[in-house]
Amino acid sequence: MSDDDAAVVQRFYAAFAQRDHRSMAACYAPNAAFSDPVFPSLRGSTIGAMWRMLCERGTDLRVECGKVSCAGNRCRTTWNAWYTFSGTGRKVHNIVSASFVIDNGLIARHDDVFDLYRWSRQALGLEGVLLGWSPLMQRAIRSRAARQLGHYQAQLNAGG
Repeated sequence: MSDDDAAVVQRFYAAFAQRDHRSMAACYAPNAAFSDPVFPSLRGSTIGAMWRMLCERGTDLRVECGKVSCAGNRCRTTWNAWYTFSGTGRKVHNIVSASFVIDNGLIARHDDVFDLYRWSRQALGLEGVLLGWSPLMQRAIRSRAARQLGHYQAQLNAGG
């Protein structure tokens, strides 16, 4: 049901635009998989924790989703995010291509694709311009993000 599948994706981005991480997480199947250039392999409840962290930290986050198109249980859209990167205080405009697999009315797989070098130039400034293209720097970005998410989840689990 492409219309129902599109509605799941639209509901997800409507919640994202409101920074409503609970409603975003509710759009995912319990064993869902997520990937993007910064968080390449998340599963299950870790996906919801990532969105919660990003929504809570993104106090000036603005999200706009384009038209959602579906074929069978696969959906695609492009979305934009504008925010201040908390690590440097620099403004970022990220343009993301998203693909989804919907199963029984929930997101089973979500893959976001964006230009990590473009992102690093905006978010990191000169360091991103000079080194953001390099695999070493991109691994460092991923490693730092994974550590931050791990610490964030530990705080959540400790009741913080």
